[in-house]
Amino acid sequence: MPVRRLVPTQEAADLLDLTRQLARDELAPRAAAAEAAEEFPRDVFRTLGRAGLLGLPYAEELGGGGQPYEVYLQVLEEIAAAWASVGVGVSVHGLSCFGLATRGTPAQQEWLPEMLGGEQLGAYCLSEPHAGSDPAAMRTRAVRDGGVGGKGAYVLTGEKAWTTHGGHADFYKVMARTSDDGARGISCFLVPADSEGLSADTAERKMGLTGSTTATMRFEGVRVDADPCLGEEGEGLSIALAGLDAGRLGIAAVATGLAQGALDDAVAYAQERETFGKPIIEHQGLGFLLADMAAAVETARATYLSAARLRDADQPYGQQASIAKLVATDNAMKVTTDAVQVLGGYGYTRDFPVERYMREAKVMQIFEGTNQIQRLVISRALARGGAPTTTVTP
Repeated sequence: MPVRRLVPTQEAADLLDLTRQLARDELAPRAAAAEAAEEFPRDVFRTLGRAGLLGLPYAEELGGGGQPYEVYLQVLEEIAAAWASVGVGVSVHGLSCFGLATRGTPAQQEWLPEMLGGEQLGAYCLSEPHAGSDPAAMRTRAVRDGGVGGKGAYVLTGEKAWTTHGGHADFYKVMARTSDDGARGISCFLVPADSEGLSADTAERKMGLTGSTTATMRFEGVRVDADPCLGEEGEGLSIALAGLDAGRLGIAAVATGLAQGALDDAVAYAQERETFGKPIIEHQGLGFLLADMAAAVETARATYLSAARLRDADQPYGQQASIAKLVATDNAMKVTTDAVQVLGGYGYTRDFPVERYMREAKVMQIFEGTNQIQRLVISRALARGGAPTTTVTP
């Protein structure tokens, strides 16, 4: 089912056309085999970076594309519709660049052109085995050590769980404790992958997204020199949470793309498969199920775009980001489950991709903050109340 989109400029329309072409020619033909073999497609990120698609929402002077977030998210959705693991990877890479772009010094930001151009791949280290939804409970520590590295050097010790691109990334954005002052005692660091003492455990054996490597990263006396701290000491958690708002919109777009892919496959099958002398899409029971799937996909898309437009207008959007993540990922779980139902027994086999879509959808209700955490964020925002606002945009 073709997606109807409204974009602000012809440049944005051209970017979406380019993305569809790359998704059709470079991503879709490789996805099933790579997922089955659990192969990480590092070269794909270089291809997307060289096409200018990794750094779209970042300023041109930093090496980005200078595009509104609503455009970037629709590009991300198109990527995910072809290959969800790559969509997740693009979102995580963008999240790993966020602190550097927003809080990095000019010297630190010299990394950004290669990051946003895909030559350097990023990872984001926040969660720990005992501290998933409660990042303020983290134990990974960063201790100052003047030593050989000079003033301002830190030594990092600890472990970070569930790291997307773990073991494959070129740099790691790491949250570590620099004091015991609770949430105010966490700082943000950029750690090169070749740092001595940094290692990755064996990748997790996951239900889905098997083309996206996830691993625990271990920091065993990792020394980080040359102005490594992003922002000031103690600002790490605020940097992380600000990035997570944007990251939740990224996952909402990825989940919407995954659901769109499942819907497209289900509709195509229902148009070809016949029972009782006509295509099954013409049977009301099946037709109504597909109609509900289409409504769920459109609802998810409208929800993440509404939040993105708030972000583009420099308005608070944290509550709306949580709503978008909640709605899009719950809808993706339902749509992919229903897609399996449309295909019947065939949907339960690995000969058709919808069983993979269903497995991939599940984790989207879990990462970037579980959907229970999203409900907590939303309910707390409701409790705070506040007056309605109307913002005029050009």
